[in-house]
Amino acid sequence: MKLNKFLAVTIVGVSMVACKNEGVSNTQKSLENEKDSVSYALGLNTGFQMSNDPNAKELSTSLYVQGFLNGADSTNLLINPKDAGNILRSYFQKKQIEQRKIQEEAAKKKAEEEYADYKKENEKFLVDNKAKSGVITTASGLQYTVIKEGAGETPKPTDKVKVHYHGTVIDGSVFDSSVERKLPAEFGVTQVIKGWIEGLQIMKPGAKYKFFIPQELAYGHQGRLPKIKPFSTLVFDVELLEILPPAAPAGANQQHSKGDGHGH
Repeated sequence: MKLNKFLAVTIVGVSMVACKNEGVSNTQKSLENEKDSVSYALGLNTGFQMSNDPNAKELSTSLYVQGFLNGADSTNLLINPKDAGNILRSYFQKKQIEQRKIQEEAAKKKAEEEYADYKKENEKFLVDNKAKSGVITTASGLQYTVIKEGAGETPKPTDKVKVHYHGTVIDGSVFDSSVERKLPAEFGVTQVIKGWIEGLQIMKPGAKYKFFIPQELAYGHQGRLPKIKPFSTLVFDVELLEILPPAAPAGANQQHSKGDGHGH
């Protein structure tokens, strides 16, 4: 729940207590002054917000008012006030996760309906490709062929690498290519999609592999439109140029940085 929604819940409770204490009727027919207008506008605005907030609707109004009154006079407390913040954060974080899961499932269902034929086409491609000579399939479903082996150590999850790559979907359409840009890419091993993370860690510097990455290890039902549709298998030609050395601590090479001519 967003902060403004939580404040809305708070305002409702305060308003209820104020009404109880002041004896204000909910059938007042006119607004006599600015205070009346502000009071009514605040309640009206809160009501509209609350009407669209399922999280607020499921809360107990009576317990909210009880908590407000107990907090106001610091008596009959049912929980330690120091724990209140953690209880609220935990609850609303859980609600956010639940809401994201519902939205994700709805988006996946919609994509499966819209791209059903395309999904089958990609699944068939992987089945056929798996049977080809030289294609290796890992436990996760990643498929690859070795074009050229490298030498040395394989990258670790904590490493940063320098690579050249050429990426297409199964019909050969290019969606990204450092080769075409003529500029190698540098990134952390774990800063890419799952298929790359796994594939990089079986390569050695100087190696050239071809990855066939199923959608589960790529962008899944979300895709990356317009070039990568949902459920796309991604095909990459990858050359691991080098495992980059760890970055020097800030200021470690400061005394040598002047006049190096690199302009970085």
